[in-house]
Amino acid sequence: MSADVSFKEYAIVACGTMSPELNHLAETGFLDAAKIIYTAPGLHQKPLELEKQLLKQLSEAKKYARKIIIVYGGTYCYINVREPLRTIDTVIDGMREEGYYIARTIVHNCVDMVASTEERDEIAAGGKIWFCTPGWLKYRNNVFEGWDKAHANENFPQYTGGAVMLDGVGLFNRYMEEKVEEILDFSDWMGIPLEARDVSLERFKNVLIAAMAEEDKPVS
Repeated sequence: MSADVSFKEYAIVACGTMSPELNHLAETGFLDAAKIIYTAPGLHQKPLELEKQLLKQLSEAKKYARKIIIVYGGTYCYINVREPLRTIDTVIDGMREEGYYIARTIVHNCVDMVASTEERDEIAAGGKIWFCTPGWLKYRNNVFEGWDKAHANENFPQYTGGAVMLDGVGLFNRYMEEKVEEILDFSDWMGIPLEARDVSLERFKNVLIAAMAEEDKPVS
């Protein structure tokens, strides 16, 4: 990772689920963006609301920078069952205009931002694991809005290897010390055990760098 990378000319528009990682990168000096703006966590279940908030935050971001990186995945972060051919990139394309550089992080979802398929396969070791990031615990009520215990029972027990949080910010350990009941309640609600694996945020840094304009990317 080059020390010369800078995001000073960029605004970041991101799903709030990724705020723990993005705030950490900002606080530790890597992400020196002109502005970081979030949509609400958990909007993957609400495509119309996601569109509304994303367009609003994109318009806001344009006040701070002419280069914008949208931190959303392309496969699972926007699912429109009424218009299956409409994707998050379709939404973003509608906001492009001359004089602005707008790019999206090229990943499937938030889990893919912090650990590759190969890394997740290594952690799973052949087991069927449900992976999540710290935001899924921190913003559980948003992410699983409208889900009841029956809905959870339909989805989580199939993950016979349990749930693994890919934690690059130490949130799980903080919760174990200060809010252990929230971990236990989440695990009980899912019906499977929840554990954490510490991960580096190097992959996430590289995902952000890859979304930069070519002239801004550091020379390796």
